[in-house]
Amino acid sequence: MEITAFLKNFADILDDTDADLITQETVFRDLDEWNSLTALSLIAMADEEYDVKLTGDEIKSSNSLNDIFEIIKNKA
Repeated sequence: MEITAFLKNFADILDDTDADLITQETVFRDLDEWNSLTALSLIAMADEEYDVKLTGDEIKSSNSLNDIFEIIKNKA
């Protein structure tokens, strides 16, 4: 599992955010587009792309996209 592929997959669930702004250090909650629907899309993406069940608590306890990536990587 590569971080670049994960970041691309995350960028794909966003409609209005420039993909170039999505990095490992991105604090996803600070994105204008971040809301509960985006969180559900992230959970669905983790399940579809990586066969990982990501929980809401795991998202809440994360700050950056790298935190989410590490959770998914460790569960995969």
